[in-house]
Amino acid sequence: MSLPTFLLLAPATLWYLLLLVAPLVIVAVFSFGARAPEGGYAPAFTFEQYSNLPTRITPFINTLKLASLGTFFGVLIAYPLAYFLATRATARLKSILVALIIVPFWTSFLIRTYAWVTIMSSRGIPAILIRLGLVNELVLLNTPFAIVLGIVYNYLPLMTFPIYVSLERLDKRLLEASKDLGANQLGTFLQITLPLSASGLVTGSMLVFILLMGEYLIPALLGGGKIFFVGNALVDLFLQSRNWPFGSAVAMALNFIMLIIVSLYLWLTARLSGEQRQAVSLL
Repeated sequence: MSLPTFLLLAPATLWYLLLLVAPLVIVAVFSFGARAPEGGYAPAFTFEQYSNLPTRITPFINTLKLASLGTFFGVLIAYPLAYFLATRATARLKSILVALIIVPFWTSFLIRTYAWVTIMSSRGIPAILIRLGLVNELVLLNTPFAIVLGIVYNYLPLMTFPIYVSLERLDKRLLEASKDLGANQLGTFLQITLPLSASGLVTGSMLVFILLMGEYLIPALLGGGKIFFVGNALVDLFLQSRNWPFGSAVAMALNFIMLIIVSLYLWLTARLSGEQRQAVSLL
């Protein structure tokens, strides 16, 4: 490695080692330790913390289930929106809609989420529907529905833009060729548009899903502490019960799951890219 290359890579490498590798090593060391009598970490080498992981299986199940649901419904909303922006909207309308998607990011994530607490409380939407006589009783807050709604609302822009970019970069001549060959709109979408935008779809899904695996605020506010994610379990273990070794073991298990997900994402992205190049070359 030449000296200029080393000097260019050194700052990024240093930050990588200090902010990612070093904390991960510390957490890994803590996960094999024991809880001190007064709480915290006591030096030891034991697998007891990992053997106790099944006692915290519920937060993992909740996280995987609701993160998957939130990602799924996010795709159902984001893809049509991104498709409209990329293929149907005029330049002026596109600018307005993109601005409207970005505007919520000008407000704190906490404030945006807490607003839904008021909207879904007994004095919000349920009270309006009850007064209109549409329902006799309705509970929205502190339910899985509230958490999924908060996920879709807060993470929709992160899902939309990768899909929009992939659709915007789509060669429109391929769509015209498909129509010239006799394919209808549905056939063109299924055979051309969807496959060639799959990389953006996968990227948006993984971006949202990975962030949701560490989510804490949405289940804490909209779940009312009744539906624990792994992030909530970690806060409880580190700050409440002060069981740092067990919390570290939970964190390492979460990292392992994330490593599997990212590996699958990289494999799927590489495969989709290869299929896209092959499809374009055939056309």
